[in-house]
Amino acid sequence: MKLISWNVNGLRAILKKGFSDFLKFNRPDILCLQETKISAATLSELNLEFSGYKFFGHSALRPGYSGTAVLVKTELVDFIKITNGLNLVEFDSEGRVQTVELRDFYLLNVYFPNANAQLSRLPYRLKFNEALLQYIKKLEKIKPVILTGDYNVAHQEIDLARPKENIGQAGFTFAEREWLSRFLTVGFLDTFRALNGAQIQYSWWSFRSGARVRNIGWRIDYFCASAKLRNMLKKASILDKVTGSDHAPVVLEL
Repeated sequence: MKLISWNVNGLRAILKKGFSDFLKFNRPDILCLQETKISAATLSELNLEFSGYKFFGHSALRPGYSGTAVLVKTELVDFIKITNGLNLVEFDSEGRVQTVELRDFYLLNVYFPNANAQLSRLPYRLKFNEALLQYIKKLEKIKPVILTGDYNVAHQEIDLARPKENIGQAGFTFAEREWLSRFLTVGFLDTFRALNGAQIQYSWWSFRSGARVRNIGWRIDYFCASAKLRNMLKKASILDKVTGSDHAPVVLEL
C-alpha cells in the first residue's frame, strides 16, 4: 500500500500546476492533503472528480484558510470509514484532522497549527497537540495508528538546514520539539528516520531568497506510525523534486 501526504498550499492553485499528472504518475492508494484553503461551499460548487479516486474534504469555517482532504482509490472506498475532526469545535472549525479507518490501522491526516512568527498561536498549537494525543491514545486501544501531515515542526537539528539561527523560532521552539519527542517515546516511529537513518532531506522551503533552489529547507512533513506496525514499513521517502507547493509530498509504503 502506498500512502502520500502533501501540503498543497491551496487546492485550487495546485490543480493548475499538474496535480492530475502527479496523481496519475504516483498512483497512491490514499493521498492526504493539507492546507487546502477552500470552503465547504466552494468544494460543493467545484464538484471535484479525479479518475479512479473518491474525494473527501474537511474545510475550515474561515474561507481560504487551513483545511484538509483525502483522496482514496475507488476500489478501497467500501473498505474504509472517514470521519472529520476531534469533536472539539475550537479545532474542528479549522478543518485540521481527518481519520481514515482501514482494516489494520487508523490513518490520521493532520494539519498542525503554525505557531506564527511572533509565537502568538503557540498556546493554541500546544493545546491542539494535547487534544490530538489524547484522541490517538483512544484509537490505539482499538488498532494501530499512522499519523501523517504537516506537523509544522522540525524535530531535531538534522531536520533543518540552519538550526542555530532558528532556535526558539516558530516550528523550532523547545515546546513544539519536546511534544514531538514525547509523542515518539510513547510508542511511535518517525518512519523517515526509522528507515533512512541520518539522511538529510527536507520537505518545506521558504518562498524567500531562493531557499528551495539553495536547499535551505526544513523537514516538517511526517509519517509517524505505531511501533506495532514496524514490520509493515517498507519505504519512507520525500519527493523533493515535485514542485507546485512550498512543501514536497512525503511517502510511506507498507
